[in-house]
Amino acid sequence: MTSSTAPGGRPDSEGRSAAWELLLPAASAPARSRGRSLQAALRDAVRSGRLAQGTRLPSSRDLAADLGVSRGLVTEAYEQLTAEGYLRSGRGAGTWVGDAVRAARPPARDLAPRSPGARVDFVPGTPDLALFPRSAWAAAQRHVLTELPHEGLGYPDPRGLPRLRIALAELLTRRRGVVADPERIVVVSGVAQASALLGGVLHARGTRTIGVEDPGSPQHSALYASAGVGTVPLPLDEEGLAVGPLHASGVRAVVTTPAHQFPTGIAYSARRRAELLDWARSVDGLVLEDDYDGDFRYDRAPVGALQGLDAEHVAYTGSVSKSLAPGLRLGWLLVPGALVDEVVERKRTTDLGHPSLDQAVFARFLERGDYDRQLRLCQRVYRERRDALVAALEEHFPGTRVSGIAAGLHAIAALPGRHGPRERFLAAVAEAGVTVRPLTAYGHPDGPGAGTGPGVRLVLGYAHLPPARIHEGVRLMAGAVLPAGG
Repeated sequence: MTSSTAPGGRPDSEGRSAAWELLLPAASAPARSRGRSLQAALRDAVRSGRLAQGTRLPSSRDLAADLGVSRGLVTEAYEQLTAEGYLRSGRGAGTWVGDAVRAARPPARDLAPRSPGARVDFVPGTPDLALFPRSAWAAAQRHVLTELPHEGLGYPDPRGLPRLRIALAELLTRRRGVVADPERIVVVSGVAQASALLGGVLHARGTRTIGVEDPGSPQHSALYASAGVGTVPLPLDEEGLAVGPLHASGVRAVVTTPAHQFPTGIAYSARRRAELLDWARSVDGLVLEDDYDGDFRYDRAPVGALQGLDAEHVAYTGSVSKSLAPGLRLGWLLVPGALVDEVVERKRTTDLGHPSLDQAVFARFLERGDYDRQLRLCQRVYRERRDALVAALEEHFPGTRVSGIAAGLHAIAALPGRHGPRERFLAAVAEAGVTVRPLTAYGHPDGPGAGTGPGVRLVLGYAHLPPARIHEGVRLMAGAVLPAGG
């Protein structure tokens, strides 16, 4: 390459040499794609800053000779990038890197939630993703891709594929005791989208506040806030959501987790379930039932869903996030008849329906009994891990009270008073490499459940941890606090 000078007298041989090196792979591309590859390489070099603004490029003749390509290929690349604004040129003045691109392409960050890097993290609500049935899921995918008609790849019914809604209705009627009309089922991207859809419909109907359990899932407040609906924290007692404060709050909709309350682990009593439905009928209100882990009960058969008692005042939602994997983004919403059309229309305008292939695969997975087998596997594994947690606590923290029903993916552990105060305990176990969360972390900042007394009450997730890791984590906790606690 011959040397030349950039505006202001700056030699640009270094930039031209860099350009030559950047373009070599493009020059060796197959003949049919060589022109596109050359243009893409030049474009990327300018975007990334490797060819800086004001750099003069070689003439088309020189660059073509250096790369061993036709001059026409280089000329076409220069003309295309000049038209796009990456380069600029003038008659007799050569070709230069333009000033339209101001910054290099930013890297793609991964904002997925991650463990903080502790030796053992007792994060609640996390399934063991190693249990995902890869072979059975892959077989269902292969079958669907082979058998699905071409029209099946078009936009789906916004409620979901009829085949999947029928399979879900059978599953939920059989396992959770719901009133499951396929015409009222909407396939959603998990409970989060179900909440957002309902929140949007309620807001459009004039609702501005909704009741939430306190303590409860911190996600509920954020999800309804995104729909313009504020949350009112409502206290719990030993039977479930306290009915007196619910009546006094003035809300006409409330979010509940009656089968296995998160995070306290209690199941709503039969009396409280009846009282909650009486309230909904008296105010013509709505109970939003989040059945996030209702399939997992270890000491008896799971209590049926609240929705089965009154399908017109309860909206029911669940997902495969605990049974298969949260990354599938597959869930369902059963809507009272009065809200069906509005929810379906909001779903349609939100995303035009859930991906058809994913729905067809899940439908086949349900129809062949694979999902029931997966639930049985998870039930057995998670029960063993809960037993391992209880045994480890009894060994290393004698006197600990594990409260809540034997269900779900987490347990509440109230440690003996000698292990407090709470702040000192949490700091000590964190120093030992163990991450735990106190029950106080799930109280609404302005609600009655924000404080839970001076003791150490922990929300311990166990489903994602093998028994050996569970024992290791509890042992590390004990080693961190017992010397100081006596």
